[in-house]
Amino acid sequence: MKGITPEQTVEHYENFPVGSFLLPKAFRPAIAVVYHVARYADDLADEGDASAAERLAALDECSAELQRIARGETPHMARFQALAPVVAKYAIPLQLFEDLFSAFRQDVVKTRYQDFGEVIDYCRRSANPVGRILLHIFGQTDARQLALSDGICSALQLVNFWQDVAIDWQKNRVYLPQDDMERFSLTEVDIDRGIATPAFKQLMAFQCDRTRRMLRAGSPLGVQLPGRVGLEIRTIVLAADRVLSKIKLAQYDVFNARPTLTGGDWPAILWQALKVGITKKV
Repeated sequence: MKGITPEQTVEHYENFPVGSFLLPKAFRPAIAVVYHVARYADDLADEGDASAAERLAALDECSAELQRIARGETPHMARFQALAPVVAKYAIPLQLFEDLFSAFRQDVVKTRYQDFGEVIDYCRRSANPVGRILLHIFGQTDARQLALSDGICSALQLVNFWQDVAIDWQKNRVYLPQDDMERFSLTEVDIDRGIATPAFKQLMAFQCDRTRRMLRAGSPLGVQLPGRVGLEIRTIVLAADRVLSKIKLAQYDVFNARPTLTGGDWPAILWQALKVGITKKV
């Protein structure tokens, strides 16, 4: 396959880095292994100049590696060789990785979403498994925690979508729901022009407000989980909320500048996360 080799990962800007220095050191190696597998598979769908058929074949090989792990065989790729003991140690369901791979396959073949339900179904597979994998590593997997994690992770994925409307358009992808576009009288011609029209701003305001409600609904997880694990979750939630605020501050014009977090944002986010830990209310 052209572009991405089995042991290569493309450098990316990450809004919400997981496995940061905030977490206890004991968790970081396992999280790094999971991250590199997920990032590699995601890059197979997005990076390089491979054809759709080549991308799908490469992702199928990732699924084959999971099957080798399930059968107790040695995977072919070093990334998956490293993943096998992590999966065993933390009893991580392999289906969570397969859900990720299915979302990445979908990115290869599906470029439009009819309604918000379709978008959320994508988030269920592209984002939620990451949170569930982390909770397995943390040893915090009751049903309530998993549900809260799903809400946070779906919201994080949506933040990326609204932040990246212009970038995704260059890949011929539109994650804004088609029925919402029709409701707000926005067409793809408007997106192609790269102008934040009144209709575009209204639609983006609607999506960002809905995303913020989802994010805050899941935020109690950050005070339910103990110690530095909870601090990490609170930091990620507050970071996502800050990106939404930056999108709003830019009047939803994500065409001229992609709202991102900078080094100056993180001290304030961390301080707020620490205060929330004291008050126990996100």
